[in-house]
Amino acid sequence: MTDRTAPRRLTSQDFKTLGLAALGGALEFYDFIIFVFFAAVIGKLFFPPDMPDWLVLIQTFGIFAAGYLVRPIGGIVLAHFGDMFGRKRVFAFSILLMALSTLGMAAMPTYATIGVAAPILLIAMRILQGAAIGGEVPGAWTFVAEHVPFRRVGFACGFLCSGLTLGILLGSFIATIINTAFSPDQIAAWAWRLPFLIGGIFGLAAVWLRRWLQETPIFTEMKESRQLAPEMPLKTVLRDYPRGVVISVLLTWILSAGIVVTTLMTATFLQKLYHYTAQQSLAATSFGTLFLIVGTAAAGAIVDRVGSGRFFTAAGIVFGAATWAFYSYASVSITVVFVLYAVMGLAVGMVGAVPYVMVRAFPARVRFSGLSFSYNISYAIFGGLTPIAVTSLLPINPMAHAWYLLFIAALTTGLGVYLTLRGDTIESAAGIEELTTRLAKT
Repeated sequence: MTDRTAPRRLTSQDFKTLGLAALGGALEFYDFIIFVFFAAVIGKLFFPPDMPDWLVLIQTFGIFAAGYLVRPIGGIVLAHFGDMFGRKRVFAFSILLMALSTLGMAAMPTYATIGVAAPILLIAMRILQGAAIGGEVPGAWTFVAEHVPFRRVGFACGFLCSGLTLGILLGSFIATIINTAFSPDQIAAWAWRLPFLIGGIFGLAAVWLRRWLQETPIFTEMKESRQLAPEMPLKTVLRDYPRGVVISVLLTWILSAGIVVTTLMTATFLQKLYHYTAQQSLAATSFGTLFLIVGTAAAGAIVDRVGSGRFFTAAGIVFGAATWAFYSYASVSITVVFVLYAVMGLAVGMVGAVPYVMVRAFPARVRFSGLSFSYNISYAIFGGLTPIAVTSLLPINPMAHAWYLLFIAALTTGLGVYLTLRGDTIESAAGIEELTTRLAKT
């Protein structure tokens, strides 16, 4: 007699779905983050030349933050349609919107050409990018989690996070090539546009790739059995699953700190605070991101085996030690930076386990909306304001970024303890019913 609750292996179709979703996510994430790698150049081109450097940096990161602040609106709207009409359609639309807005940034006139209208147009393009990415990440987690066996959700989501991280690595790689192949004057004159042009083309390629994806079996079954949410999905989420929202918001805060500070902002820190060249800083960021890719996939696989409580309890301690060591000794030499960045990349990889908890916090009929609302509200607040806050505090304390990450590490461990005490899961009753059904089928 066959044990119907025994987990099946991932099939070739599962890996095809994971690969296409991860690759498309990588290309879209590249489009969203390439801005930060050229923040210093963009700041000089899109603001008055007599503005102090520190104010230019803050305002440039403020425009970067605009993309985060609009994410909840885009995410909620796209998630609503994803829960009502299907996950696959949202995938295609979000990446098309990202591609078009990135191409718009490539063609953007600067302050010297159109004056104050330049930063306004730049903000408009970032808003469109934010709306697109607001539906991409929670939609991708929902998509892959509903395609694979329940006991492989951690690995699937961690693998997808590796794909998104690959987008960061691709951005860092392209930025390194641009800074190596062109002089600073050439970059300021026209070469800064190249990574945005490449990103727009990447985005259009990702739109084509996603035509091969199939709708998730769970959504198809809900549609056929008429089990879709009878009312606005977000209303159901806020009324029935507030604990899932709170946990997901806190987990997203941890994820945003890990990615924004240690990866996206550190290239600028290495130049401004530790006096490395742009080429050295970007090369170190690329090296560290390689290990982040490995770390996120490994975290997903581990959390499937040990559970979220024990994983995050230990991961917070490792994360705190690794990040403090990096920012304390980064000034020693570029060789030390590379070694410490590898260790920090693996430690930050713990964020690959974040969606494992989040996709289990909401039942399928409102999962996309629950994930999207929690993720984007948190990212808008913490992901958007973190660059401004940390940059503003640096003149007061040159280790402000490290102290912030130590707080995040403590939050991670505390949340891990909470999840352990709560039985290592926060599934709703509807989620438990879904789990039972999926185990019986797989």
